[in-house]
Amino acid sequence: MSVMAKKIVLASSNLGKLAEFNALFGPLGIELISQQALGIPPAPEPYLTFVENALTKARQASTISGLPSLADDSGICVEALDGAPGIHSARFAGPDATDTQNNEHLLHLMKNHTNKRARYVCALVFIRHPNDPEPIIASGSWNGEIIESPRGAYGFGYDPFFLLPDLGQTAAELLPALKNKISHRALAMQELIRKISHE
Repeated sequence: MSVMAKKIVLASSNLGKLAEFNALFGPLGIELISQQALGIPPAPEPYLTFVENALTKARQASTISGLPSLADDSGICVEALDGAPGIHSARFAGPDATDTQNNEHLLHLMKNHTNKRARYVCALVFIRHPNDPEPIIASGSWNGEIIESPRGAYGFGYDPFFLLPDLGQTAAELLPALKNKISHRALAMQELIRKISHE
């Protein structure tokens, strides 16, 4: 686990993600620094898969900071929309879209569909240095359904509209402590830590 004993730059400026990762890494005594705090600009995300975009972000953050880096690329994939918004989740309604605008766009596209199944997907990439030829990759998915009216005050993004049928709650209704155990990001993080601990 020595690889995790260093400072790690998180290749994201999303404060919601930073809070979730800090909660997940906290028990391990790991210091996460956001790329924004280091003046690192967002990396381009030109690829069609979560993994490729996460790797691009991780390499840029590590190159500029000189630190090991962790990047995630995540989003919501809606079955009736052929997996959209997918990698475009953060900018579904446009380049500078807000969460509200993205959710409104999703609901508009869903209004004539009876299939409400969706899943959150997260790909995590950890690299030890910018030219790391063996990045550690982990992924997680979280199944649910899209609902028409928002519920809950926690979370961010599409969480208020993402219903977990088994729990009868949306992702935004879950207490953060529970979400950080069962979410797509938590599952990917658990896999990543397992992989790193065997190094």
